[in-house]
Amino acid sequence: MPPKKPAAPEVKPLIGRVGTNLKIGIVGLPNVGKSTFFNVLTKSQAQAENFPFCTIDPNESRVPVPDERWQFLCEYHKPASKVPAFLNVTDIAGLVKGASEGQGLGNAFLSHIKACDALFHLMRAFDDGDVTHVEGDVNPVRDLEIIANELRLKDIECVNAAYDKIAKLVERGDKKLKAEYDVLVKVKDLLENKQQHIRFADWDGKEIIELNKHLLITSKPLIYLINLSEKDYIRKKNKWLPKIKEWVDANDPGALIIPFSGVLENKLLEMGEEERAEYCKANNCTSALDKIITQGYKALQLEYYFTCGPDEVKAWTIQKGTKAPQAAGKIHTDFEKGFVMAEVMKFSDFKEEGSEAAVKAAGKYHQRGRNYTVEDGDIIFFKFNAAGLKKK
Repeated sequence: MPPKKPAAPEVKPLIGRVGTNLKIGIVGLPNVGKSTFFNVLTKSQAQAENFPFCTIDPNESRVPVPDERWQFLCEYHKPASKVPAFLNVTDIAGLVKGASEGQGLGNAFLSHIKACDALFHLMRAFDDGDVTHVEGDVNPVRDLEIIANELRLKDIECVNAAYDKIAKLVERGDKKLKAEYDVLVKVKDLLENKQQHIRFADWDGKEIIELNKHLLITSKPLIYLINLSEKDYIRKKNKWLPKIKEWVDANDPGALIIPFSGVLENKLLEMGEEERAEYCKANNCTSALDKIITQGYKALQLEYYFTCGPDEVKAWTIQKGTKAPQAAGKIHTDFEKGFVMAEVMKFSDFKEEGSEAAVKAAGKYHQRGRNYTVEDGDIIFFKFNAAGLKKK
């Protein structure tokens, strides 16, 4: 008898909100450079002043995701319309110690954080007598502890409230709530004993569905941004960098750490393109913004495919693991309802061969059915059956 095929691995749902209109928030203590970073990142003019709680209501903007593939396709087709992917960014007011208990403007800020799907945790690693620090002195490792603790305490409060609401019903035999109850018990244990981040625990697919009902803050992916002085960023040296890495490795293993300089980024923003290139070359440095935007987009577990031609080159945002019919539905719901096939070529093949006809001649142009999982950077032409759609 032929050997049995190994069972396909379980495809778990993503932890967090389902959809493509997701956003990443900027969190940190007051006066660490969040609003200045947001201004540079979005090229907007959000208020940025040297006093705590300058930002009360969150500022929101969307930032084009830099991508050389999209740029290449635009240069190749010279389309009338060019639409990149976008990262939705929210600048949230600074948290302070005790925010989970309402200190400062804590509860409002924490609700803004909960509305985000991933977080940039920004900390300050430079001294400046002209910029006050809410804790009195600069110590980014202490600041990491403060923020992490406040977010954990807020989640404990939320979980306890949900647990108290359903525990008695489960004890009385309500089987419909048993799965959610079991997940809440597991989350309570993780949070109260500081065992590990919620997103790193071993969850099966059914547990993730229950977990997603609560959208807990500590289940959101974090990227750590270290705001350095221009001098330290250029020389790639700062006394806090190894200490921050040590903390992140111990408390959030595998999380990405990106150093940048808000002062430098602001300076580069004010320069013309040629002046900026000369300055970076002279100082042997580059802007960190492209990396920050790209990694922020990936942290949301988003990706995109391309449609392209002389009329338009567009990046269509989808969640990782999206099947071809649902990807087609991003263009129009009729494309999903009447889906026939997806004609797919890889960007690398298109660039290497030089044209769609050459890709076809090389046997690298493929027809994919409804079980095809779209991959990041696919160039797709969808075929659908308009006649098969039901008329209203």
